[in-house]
Amino acid sequence: MGEISMDGLLALSRAIDRVSASIGRSVAWLIVAAALISAVNAVVRRLFDWSANSLLEIQWWLFAAVFLLAAPWTLAINEHIRIDVVNSRLSTRTRNIIELVGHIFFLLPTAALVVYTSWIFFATSFAQNEQSPNAGGLALWPIKALIPVAFALLFVQGLSELIKRIAIMRGDLTEKGEHQGYHDDAVAAGTEAPHGSHDTRRHDH
Repeated sequence: MGEISMDGLLALSRAIDRVSASIGRSVAWLIVAAALISAVNAVVRRLFDWSANSLLEIQWWLFAAVFLLAAPWTLAINEHIRIDVVNSRLSTRTRNIIELVGHIFFLLPTAALVVYTSWIFFATSFAQNEQSPNAGGLALWPIKALIPVAFALLFVQGLSELIKRIAIMRGDLTEKGEHQGYHDDAVAAGTEAPHGSHDTRRHDH
């Protein structure tokens, strides 16, 4: 893999990271919306002895949207769950190999499989115009549509992480400490090279 191709791949990775961050930051506000709906629902139920299943269901809709659509951003900033007590004891080379293998053989295939199977799941629900089993509830197919969308975004973010991991192993990006993302390093790798140069190698200062 030449320097020109790695430069292009890092540029693609930066673009993917920006999209994931934008979506993640946006949907995070849905938690506030869910809290407000919950509070209003509680007040109305107390004062007017009235509620609706749609108000209850929209809360888990919003939570599901945050959980699903913010997952790529979580991966991008390296805040996904790992067993730190084990991971911290491994050598840098071993950690890199584990990350590489994990992305290639687990994350990407699993995300792709979920996209495929959940699309069928959504399509069936949409064709049937599936509704909530609760009286006054919401249609179910819109929230089911989020599953393939979210895992497609996670798959793309997985590709970005794979690019960055390869760049780290090549020395184009600097390894960071635990729970720190590599997006800033990827941005720096694209800006530090002199104008007209395709050398994306970072140098420690």
